[in-house]
Parts: sequence; structure tokens; C-alpha cells
Amino acid sequence: MSFATGRSLPQTDPPRSPRETLPTMYDLPSEFPEEPGLPDEFHDLQPQLLSRTLSLADYSRDNWFTGSDLNVYFDVHNPLRHKRPDWFLAVGVPRLYDGHDLRRSYVVWQEGKSPSVVVEFLSPNTERGDLGRFYKDSDQIPDDSPPVQTREEGQIPEKFEVYERYLRVPHYIVYSRYTRRLRYFKLVGGLYQEQPLQDQNPLIWLDDLSIGLGLWPGEFEGATNLWLRWCDQDGHWLLTDTEQAQQQAARLAEKLRDLGIDPDDV
Repeated sequence: MSFATGRSLPQTDPPRSPRETLPTMYDLPSEFPEEPGLPDEFHDLQPQLLSRTLSLADYSRDNWFTGSDLNVYFDVHNPLRHKRPDWFLAVGVPRLYDGHDLRRSYVVWQEGKSPSVVVEFLSPNTERGDLGRFYKDSDQIPDDSPPVQTREEGQIPEKFEVYERYLRVPHYIVYSRYTRRLRYFKLVGGLYQEQPLQDQNPLIWLDDLSIGLGLWPGEFEGATNLWLRWCDQDGHWLLTDTEQAQQQAARLAEKLRDLGIDPDDV
């Protein structure tokens, strides 16, 4: 048996497991310079905020993984085929690959789990592929835009099709920082159906993960924007690690003052 990566292993009886015979993250490339997209500072900061405010009540921290701009390999029959989600969450997988290594990529047939949530941040030259058949409903389509084309046989599928058909991601979320429009697509009967947003935060509630997502007007890493941010069912924002430390320091300072001690003198 041989692969496009050059890796070859003989068949055995009984056959070897997929973890032994199929390409792993060590065999597959981590970068494809020709990948389309317009990375900018928002694409760097927004995923950080999503990862740093995420807290899952039903999963310990060592039992889920978040990735940003990381190759997700999805087609075992075409092992070089991949997509790079702007941000994704996989639950029920170890935080570290095999419990000890940082991931170079996310190889679905090795992990045994597809992402549970994918978030894409729309930009003009990726919007068509990110929205698929829902592209016609986009705020940013010019009047003379050509219709959505059907994919030809052998052509690599766009992100929307990969998330829906190949990975079957239960929750697919897209956000445009240009129009500030948030959209949520839920996998229902094997197809994405757009879901209405709630009137107030959480605008999106993911019942199976017991977590909500909303739009937060605030400052993160020195930049003020309308950010996507996780929250609880009542719309209370979940804190970053830095905010938690600041909150703890403020409580400690208050206790010292109650004892007649100036915290600045400690």
C-alpha cells in the first residue's frame, strides 16, 4: 500500500489499524502557500479570544482541542485534501496529540472525531466557498455577481461542502466583521439549515455543548471591536485567563483593605 506522501506499509492478516497504515499528521504537510484567503490581524486575534474564553462544563480541559488556521485532513481516499478552518473545536479528543505532542495538523482518520464546531470569518475572496448554496443570501454580493457554480467531478470541494458532506460538522458559524453579520448553520438530516439568532446574548446557544456565543463590544489585546465571544445561558461573558487573574487580584486587594492593609504596600 502506498500514498501520495510516499509512505508505504505492507498489508497484514489481520490488517493493520488505520493509525498504522494511513498518513498521520507527521506525514502530511502543514502548509500550502497557495491556499486562498486574506489573513489579517482580526484573523489572529479573534480565534485567540474564542479559545481563551471557552469553557465546557461536560468536558475536562484535557479532553477537547481548539485549532486556528490548522490543516484539517478530511478525505481518507485523497489524503492530501484538507481545509484550514479559521477556528474549530473538537471534543472527545485529547488536548495533545496522543497525549504528548502539539498538533501540526488535524487528521480526522487518526483522531477518530470530526470537529463539533467550525467558525469562519468571511472575506471577499473566500465568501462564496464559505457559504456554499447560502451565498445568494450574503450581504456582500454585488448585483452583477455570477451564480454559484456546481462543482465538477474531481474538483476539490469548497469549505461549506467539506463541513457539511465530509466532516458533518454539527455547528457551522460564519461571521463578517465588515457587515457584523453572524450566521449559524446546524446540521439537520445531513444538510445545513440556517438557524435564527436569539434576540440577545447568547445569540447562538449550542445545547449539546451547554455554551452560548454572542457579540461583545469590547477591547481585546489593545484592539476595540465587535468580537465573537463565548457566554453562559444568561449571556454572562466567560472570562479569559488574564481576566480571571485580574478578578482574583482585585478580590485579594479588597480583602487586604478590609484587614486595614494597603495592597500597594504588600
